[in-house]
Amino acid sequence: MKRFVWNRLSADEKRLALARPARRDDPALRMSVGAIIDDVRARGWEAVVEHAERLDGAAPRLVPVAPIAAEARRRLAPSDLAAIELAWRNITAFHAASLPAEHAVETLPGLTVRKVWRALDRVGLYIPGGATPLFSTLLMLAVPARAAGVEELVVCTPPRRGGALDPLVALAAEMCGVGAVWTLGGAQAIAAMGLGAGDIAPVAKICGPGNAYVAQAKMCLAALPGGPAIDLPAGPSELLVVADDTADARLVAADLMSQAEHDPFAQVLLVTPSARLGADVETRLGDLLTGLPRRAMAEASLGAARTIIVETLESAMAVANLYAPEHLSLAVADPGPLVSLARNAGAVFAGHLAAETFGDYLAGSSHVLPTDGAARAWSGVSVFTFLKAISVQTVTAAAARHVAAPAAALARLEGLEAHARAAEARTTACSP
Repeated sequence: MKRFVWNRLSADEKRLALARPARRDDPALRMSVGAIIDDVRARGWEAVVEHAERLDGAAPRLVPVAPIAAEARRRLAPSDLAAIELAWRNITAFHAASLPAEHAVETLPGLTVRKVWRALDRVGLYIPGGATPLFSTLLMLAVPARAAGVEELVVCTPPRRGGALDPLVALAAEMCGVGAVWTLGGAQAIAAMGLGAGDIAPVAKICGPGNAYVAQAKMCLAALPGGPAIDLPAGPSELLVVADDTADARLVAADLMSQAEHDPFAQVLLVTPSARLGADVETRLGDLLTGLPRRAMAEASLGAARTIIVETLESAMAVANLYAPEHLSLAVADPGPLVSLARNAGAVFAGHLAAETFGDYLAGSSHVLPTDGAARAWSGVSVFTFLKAISVQTVTAAAARHVAAPAAALARLEGLEAHARAAEARTTACSP
């Protein structure tokens, strides 16, 4: 990990200390993704298949999940199956209790405005795959979508070797009421869901994390006229730990490593007033690499890791808010005051025992969170991701007579005469 002493840095040096890995904004990557999207726009399913065969190693298939899920249940150890079911129950409980209530406000006597909520019609869910298919992400996306009332979910995930569907992904899909999953990954999957191709109808919104190619494809499609909405910018993982001298260096290092193993472009940072703790954590990170199955990936990620020494915990929180991490861990004796200072973070893990891994799997809230500083303005996935609010106004005759003239006046101040006349017409229409 590179070490910085915050109060000795210039403004430019502070900016560089908090910079994300350069590959996340690679012009060549943007060009590659753009070419795939343009090709799918032009040639549809034929292009999707060609890119899938080139990048996924197999043509996409729509795979029924029931038989694969049944086999997974037979093969799983009872404790593993119980853990998955616990996660499903916790996620379901949290999101079912998070649904918003409709409300009505009588802004004037007889003039009532209501806000009603409607589920999106069709949503695309992207589940990262490759070496470690993230079946937990399917739970984190499909459960809140179902709680919100979304009926049609299009699920894409990269195939296993030979084009097969991962059994745990199939099991998670079955638990969420998803009958079939497309074995299709990368930017080509995002393009197929966003534009529509073959038997994949275009979706209203695309949700789910992924590598830099997936994140870029989502942003590109969302920028197209009539393109799909996206849940949030969700690229390679990141974790910032704020720690004081009561923190256990073993736990801090374990949390940092848990995110570093995700992706070579993941980034982890430790911000602390304790230089002693920083040095201890750095040493322990080296020890944790021994025997790690994803060692090469973690080592690549740690090349962009940072230790930042600050003077106070308040300064540490100021650094955290500047970075706006996907995950913010508060490894401090009294996390409450720091939680109140946290303005920019996808999720906060408050206290020494609040492992980020708990949030990744079974605490209840979704682990699909904004990255690359998007936490300054975006929220993580929730039932609200899959809902839209519609305002409804109702007006009595007396209220229409009361507001017609001021509404017409406001319209004329903006030079919109037809608007004014439409308001005034209500006065005649509601006359006794």
